[in-house]
Amino acid sequence: MQYRSKFKNAQEGFTLIELMIVVAIIGILAAIAIPQYQTYVAKSQVARVIGETGAQKTAVEDCVLNGKLTASATTCSGTATGSSLMDATGANTVNGGKPSDAKMGAPVLAFVGTDGGATLTATFGNSAAAVLKGKTVIWARDKEGTWTCKTDVEKKYEQIACPTTSAT
Repeated sequence: MQYRSKFKNAQEGFTLIELMIVVAIIGILAAIAIPQYQTYVAKSQVARVIGETGAQKTAVEDCVLNGKLTASATTCSGTATGSSLMDATGANTVNGGKPSDAKMGAPVLAFVGTDGGATLTATFGNSAAAVLKGKTVIWARDKEGTWTCKTDVEKKYEQIACPTTSAT
């Protein structure tokens, strides 16, 4: 009498339906995660540009306190280094002109009148998320020396330090 194992016909590996279920679950997770990740990246880029532009307030304050109320490489040029998230086409950038790398931009400085009012404007471009390109972050200084920040990015990318001015 030959002994026959009852486990000989046991299943080895996964069935097609089990594999299809796993692929479907991964697809659903990816469909949810990818848009959330893109939103997170855009929001972090907004925060970065707000910070990079805001960092130039000290250089502008120095210019105002020393009576240098024109933006140029010889009067008030600031200390900005190029940013891969900002558009590089502006004049009077606060690093004394356009960065040497054409793919790097810097905030644009403009003085408003002769009473110390100024604006620092950063325009998203270059490596910024597609939903941000062409949008701006503007730090504005009034004659009393108070700085305020406004941006025109969509509300979901807004940062507390720099509220959105548009209706989106």
